[in-house]
Amino acid sequence: MKIGVPTETKTREYRVGINPGGVASLVNDGHEVLVQAGGGLGSGVSDAEFERAGARIVPTAADAWSAELVMKVKEPLPSEFQFFRSDLTLFTYLHLAPMPELTDALMKTGVRAIAYETIEAKDGSLPLLRPMSEVAGRMATQVGATCLEKERGGKGVLLGGVPGTRRGRVVILGGGIVGSNAARIAVGMGAQVTVMDLNHERMAYLEDIFQGQIETLYSNPHSVAEQVARADLVIGAVLVPGAKAPRLVSREMISSMQHGSAVVDVAIDQGGCIETIHATTHDNPTYDVDGVVHYGVANMPGAVAQTSTFALTNVTLAYAQRMANLGVEEAVRQDPGLARGVNCWDGACTYEAVATGVGIEYTDLAALIR
Repeated sequence: MKIGVPTETKTREYRVGINPGGVASLVNDGHEVLVQAGGGLGSGVSDAEFERAGARIVPTAADAWSAELVMKVKEPLPSEFQFFRSDLTLFTYLHLAPMPELTDALMKTGVRAIAYETIEAKDGSLPLLRPMSEVAGRMATQVGATCLEKERGGKGVLLGGVPGTRRGRVVILGGGIVGSNAARIAVGMGAQVTVMDLNHERMAYLEDIFQGQIETLYSNPHSVAEQVARADLVIGAVLVPGAKAPRLVSREMISSMQHGSAVVDVAIDQGGCIETIHATTHDNPTYDVDGVVHYGVANMPGAVAQTSTFALTNVTLAYAQRMANLGVEEAVRQDPGLARGVNCWDGACTYEAVATGVGIEYTDLAALIR
């Protein structure tokens, strides 16, 4: 099978869809890997390293997209829609629920689109989302700490404080992978940390692993409003797989925060869980609403591209090999977890939460693959 790896086009997206080790594994299985020239430079990988691993370096995006299976990191931008076609399988993060234009383009062209973020392991976890959630969670706290600096519009609070001063108050909405990693860094910085969630077992687990270093609270509109009002930094870390993120923080709650406070919404890929958030870029990462600094970069892990690329390949490679070795349809037929990753197939939307989010008809994948 021909596998294409185009250069990412999102603003300051330095990651690449595979590392040289992944290329070598696919080539050893008898497949051809086409890497667009310069695609790995942002992750510290040269064309020569890819060539030594067995890849063929191709000059243009069109060359890379000509493959049967295309591996990316982020969702295609409108400039890439021209490469969509019915004999293409796209394997990448998609986050389609808040993106009707992309969903429509995939369906109209018949692309078989498999989303990293909805592939499931046997225990129901999301193995391809986990590494980027770990990166984004850890980055969210350090980015938020920077947003609190006075020269960046913040109130001038150091999260860890110093003797004789109060520590910064960090409120994390969601205790999953993003939230627990954000809490880990916030605790390490010395902040006062509150994690809010709906799952009692998850909260008990966090209390146990942090051994009293954090506070956990049950999330409801009243408790969220109360905690947001007193927070220096609010981190949105909510996930409903494949669906739009629920709006937990209203404009009114934002206006109750002290001027110079900050919010970082890691759920921005799925539309965000804060009413006043919108997607930003690494070029212009923040903006102000009611005196509160908002950070909504949708490809946050792209800033630490080398770590992120290698962590991502660690989990995507096995699925890519399975599809290349068996053929995409047979691999999906044999692996129910991979089948959960299929969001669009032959012109149909096959992931219910995406169909609901975009407002289109849902088709059960089982009706298309027998």
